Amino acid sequence: MFLGDTTPEGVSPVGGSEAAADLVRAREQLLAGQGRNRRLDATALRQALVDLHEFWLTTKGSEVGIKPDSGFAIVAVGGLGRREMLPYSDLDLVLLHDDLDPALVSGVADQLWYPLWDAHIKLDHSVRTVPQALDVAAHDMTAALGLLDARHIVGDAELSSMLIDGIRRQWRIGIRDRFDELHALTRTRWGRSGEIAHRAEPDLKSGRGGLRDVQLLDALSIAQLTDAMPGLGPESPGGGLDFAHRRILDVRTELHRVAGRARDQLRAQDADEIAAALRIGDRFDLARVLSDSARTIVYSTDVGLRTAGNAIPRRGLSRLRRAPVRRPLDEGVVEHAGEVVLARDARPNKDPGLIMRVAAASAVTGMPMSASTLGRLSDSAPELREPWPKEALNDLLVVLGSGRRAIDAIEALDRTGLWGRLLPEWGAVRDLPPRDAVHTWTVDRHLVETAAHASGFTTRVARPDLLVLGALLHDIGKGRGGDHSIVGADLATQVGKRLGLWPSDVRLLEAMVRHHLLLPDTATRRDLDDPATVQRVVDALDGDPILLELLHALAEADSLATGPGVWGDWKSSLIGELVRRCRMIMAGESLPTPDPIDAALAARAAEGGVDVDLQPSDSPHTFEVTVTAPDRLGLLSNASGVLALAALRVLSASVVSANGFAINRFVVTPTFGAPPQPGLLRQELIRALDGDLDLLAQLDLKEAGARIAASDGELGTLDSSEVLLYAQAPPRVLWFDGPDGDSVIVEVRAEDRLGLLCRLSSVFEKHGADVRWAKVTTRGSSVVDAFCVDTSGASEGGAGSRAQREELERALLAVVPALRPKEPESDD
Repeated sequence: MFLGDTTPEGVSPVGGSEAAADLVRAREQLLAGQGRNRRLDATALRQALVDLHEFWLTTKGSEVGIKPDSGFAIVAVGGLGRREMLPYSDLDLVLLHDDLDPALVSGVADQLWYPLWDAHIKLDHSVRTVPQALDVAAHDMTAALGLLDARHIVGDAELSSMLIDGIRRQWRIGIRDRFDELHALTRTRWGRSGEIAHRAEPDLKSGRGGLRDVQLLDALSIAQLTDAMPGLGPESPGGGLDFAHRRILDVRTELHRVAGRARDQLRAQDADEIAAALRIGDRFDLARVLSDSARTIVYSTDVGLRTAGNAIPRRGLSRLRRAPVRRPLDEGVVEHAGEVVLARDARPNKDPGLIMRVAAASAVTGMPMSASTLGRLSDSAPELREPWPKEALNDLLVVLGSGRRAIDAIEALDRTGLWGRLLPEWGAVRDLPPRDAVHTWTVDRHLVETAAHASGFTTRVARPDLLVLGALLHDIGKGRGGDHSIVGADLATQVGKRLGLWPSDVRLLEAMVRHHLLLPDTATRRDLDDPATVQRVVDALDGDPILLELLHALAEADSLATGPGVWGDWKSSLIGELVRRCRMIMAGESLPTPDPIDAALAARAAEGGVDVDLQPSDSPHTFEVTVTAPDRLGLLSNASGVLALAALRVLSASVVSANGFAINRFVVTPTFGAPPQPGLLRQELIRALDGDLDLLAQLDLKEAGARIAASDGELGTLDSSEVLLYAQAPPRVLWFDGPDGDSVIVEVRAEDRLGLLCRLSSVFEKHGADVRWAKVTTRGSSVVDAFCVDTSGASEGGAGSRAQREELERALLAVVPALRPKEPESDD
């Protein structure tokens, strides 16, 4: 109790207004650190204030007759009830009575309340019997949440226990019918108060990631729907929920002390003083601490609400739905009850790539990763070896290419310590506040936002993988001192090597980070009519047109992710004109070329017949499938379709034909499990070639089944069709004249879907276009497929005339995922 060496001078347990005035004086001494009361830190100050108010209430209660056998009890709620008394918090009290005479109750209440009012102490009070309090809580959500913090102070402890036990029992029993209301009130509060992590002047109490959210988690825990601290431990960036809660509470305590009154919103002019009082540093350090803590609380709250929602029994017709099933998503990854979880046979301690497969499945489907799954991965998943396996890099590209869905996936990985394990360089930018007011986000969130915007531009560039990687890393050099572009370029080289990029790709990634400001700075600050200006840009980029187009797309994504109004027509036109003039000076891009024909495969193909060979590659979960057969119409579409139906995703393909035979080589990865035997693949290919297997119809059925399963899994707020049929970036078809004059190269840039190569090849076949060779590359969720089409005999069909090309392009675009249609604007 407070009755020790820290008792403020001048406090005496006397009645009337004088006693409450002494309470005020004692509080002021604690805040000022006067007399023998040294200046207390935030935690000690809150405890001292709790002890002080309990001492006064106990003494005053005894004086007015509130004793163990009196039929009266004083119960504290709010800050005093939670033992979180702040310097200028309201005093929230309930005077309980055992249905006593109204005159007696009124007299006791007056003796208790009036001294506090006379001393100008903010008081939120009520006088209730236990049944009255329970009735109020049953009809008023705010009152119910407040009473969950109730704590006995003085008087009849049994009466207080009846209230506390009754409120908690009523809350547990009624939560099924009240959860939707609780969820709606929470979202309304978030919409009104905003996110603490990304507000210049955040609301520490009601903002998203604030103290109200911690109280919400406590309420869900009391309802026995969730653990109050789900999915986070002391190794997480925020130090766990308890630590994050305490830090925000400390900041709010100092905010009261600095402001000299109750205040929930942290003002910019108070930030330096509060940071100094908490020994954090300056206002930027304080902002970083708040962001870290708030994001930890946000993650915990999201997990808590999701867990609670899943724990509540279904009502009405939803009770008749079948129990959730475990639907395979990837090797060792399944969907269960609307979450991404580990398969029963998954071995995270022996599977380093499992982290990225889980994240990719979450980003693709829009389903959150289970907190228990993330906890298990955090505890037992080994480090990815360097360089990363190709599958892990591909899964990272899938995450980055998923647009807005990547944000939640990366945030969940980051809050549980997994993202920092994958990218140790992230620690310097995590929760780093921007120095420029035009920036909306912390630096780490800005990088993820940039990648999300860049995913919408992947079909503009020949290297969509480098675009999203460069977007993720372009500001990675901040927070370390020096020019962040130069520092970041060195870090990008380090990351690129770890990810297993080719040396030439590492150099491109390094150049993207080093020069990510070159185009916007030059376009907005230099004279574009001066030839020397354009030449300097070309020289800086070593005349590389691929790097130029990557920087062009990155400049737009970076601006869009910075804040409202940073990207507009003026800036877009200036950068576009600079890029146009640079391209006039640079050499044209090189065209794709066919792979050379392997002599051994040519000899096998010359023997005739259909042969299918499947061998493991140098990467786990990846296989090489080689199909050799007489060249005939439909071979490519049927071979790729058989692979798709066998749950083998094509990562790359090379198709060549000569002397009447064809060699189709595919690098594939099973969606889950082991690949089928090559004999089975050969049998299905022969059936398809003979017309006994309608591959396109089977692919459509399989895709429709996936949509139905996704809908049953309840993919959060996403329409399941959006996951499977809609893209982040608009598809593009590019045409180039072939090197020999009698062919064209058709390049399709799009996002992947089930059996896409089969669908594209079928389009060429249906239009009578003879594909001489093809090169297929899948980078994450993006595909860049090049087809060399013969135009020498195109009078009867193919791609020789403009009309034929336009018709062929429309047909190609019809089978790739398109952008989701915009919702029609409401008339309201």
